[in-house]
Amino acid sequence: MAGTMQRRQRLGTPPRIYPPSIVAPGAVLGTDTVVGAFCFVATGAVVGDGTRIQSHTSVWDGVTLGHDVFVGPGCQFTNVRHPRATFPRAPNWDRTFVEDGASLGANAVLVAPVRVGRHALVGAGAVVTRDVPAHGVVVGNPARVVGWACVCGATLARGERPPPEPLVCKSCGSELRLGS
Repeated sequence: MAGTMQRRQRLGTPPRIYPPSIVAPGAVLGTDTVVGAFCFVATGAVVGDGTRIQSHTSVWDGVTLGHDVFVGPGCQFTNVRHPRATFPRAPNWDRTFVEDGASLGANAVLVAPVRVGRHALVGAGAVVTRDVPAHGVVVGNPARVVGWACVCGATLARGERPPPEPLVCKSCGSELRLGS
């Protein structure tokens, strides 16, 4: 990568959990994570190093958040595609994976099973019902690709398909090849 990105030093920084949030026994929180106020992290949920979960968000069993993921306030995760109270699905939850460096806007909804690729951006209020490619920018209900983002979050290109040529970010100088 041509650009220079400085990462926070983690040095074993413990998670910060703001009250009245609840982190259930058996949930995994990486170093230097933040769980905002009024959140719930369930047994079986996995949260990577440096991830930020903003207020009023529940992270259920079956959800894995990678390193340095941003989860905006009020995001919703599901772990059952076809819920029925009389037919419990536990412990066979549908899975949601949000890969390293991805960002989820406020009130985004992720309907499992789904994967959000590295450094993807999910717009505020988007309803994600299918996988999001790495660096993809998605918006709407259902969410659809409208552009491509750099690791720093700047928009590199617009459109549904990634451009074939390498792109250089005007914000951080990183070079990225999205297409083939």
